[in-house]
Amino acid sequence: MSLKAYVEKNRKRLKKRRKLIAFLSIIAVLGLSTATYAWFTVNTFAGVQDFELQISTGYDLRVSMDNHGSDIDKYTHVITNEMLNSYLRKNYNKTLEDIILDPVTTNDGKNFTYQGGQKAEPNGEESYFEFECYFIATKDMKVYLTTEGTDEEGKKIEGTKVSTESPAPQSDIVKAIRLAFDGEGDALKTYEPNKGAKVTALTTFDLPSGAMDYNSSNNLFSLEKLKPKKVAVRLWMEGEDPECDNDVQRANLKIQLSFVGLRDIVNGNPVA
Repeated sequence: MSLKAYVEKNRKRLKKRRKLIAFLSIIAVLGLSTATYAWFTVNTFAGVQDFELQISTGYDLRVSMDNHGSDIDKYTHVITNEMLNSYLRKNYNKTLEDIILDPVTTNDGKNFTYQGGQKAEPNGEESYFEFECYFIATKDMKVYLTTEGTDEEGKKIEGTKVSTESPAPQSDIVKAIRLAFDGEGDALKTYEPNKGAKVTALTTFDLPSGAMDYNSSNNLFSLEKLKPKKVAVRLWMEGEDPECDNDVQRANLKIQLSFVGLRDIVNGNPVA
């Protein structure tokens, strides 16, 4: 075989090999792009549209963004968006509008990581939302998240609710949300709206759609008379949740948290 013929044969062989490599590469890329993940795969995120925390029991239980000691009159029955914005401006130079929820995961409700294992910090560019507040009561009591309650005038109020005005399938965002309540000296409790199968080591609870059932799983923390307790509240989108996929990107959340303070539970009935 002449040198020219040998070179031409190898050139054609190399060309075929390159085509094969290119074909296999395309198959690999298509395989990745059509796979289903529990995590977002592109960089558009969900935001917190509205967040309100309210007390649904008379004058016994109150809350504030600041520690006022035992001066009960300086505490209120509600934490509004404006209060949260003041907290964020002071501590993070941000407002709620700047809070972008990026999928993260945690096994303890305190330490968060991104999909690649990198540590996530609260209220970052894209991470999870966290704030601290102080609860106080005029008597010893246990504090629960509730779906029902009354205001200071005894009128019925809407209880805890995690919702969105985003259309389907973005509305599935409410199934991927978690809220942790970390009171000093108490075991951390995590609320999972529309609770599904367990996806991490973190134990969660849901609230009933009907009448409240107050029990140890949804008891968030305990208070001693006129002794304020600092509680860290953390809101995140659980990346391991099956609903945390591309469908829920750009969704907005509305969070309403309602709390009730009870002295005890007797035969399944709350004692105020």
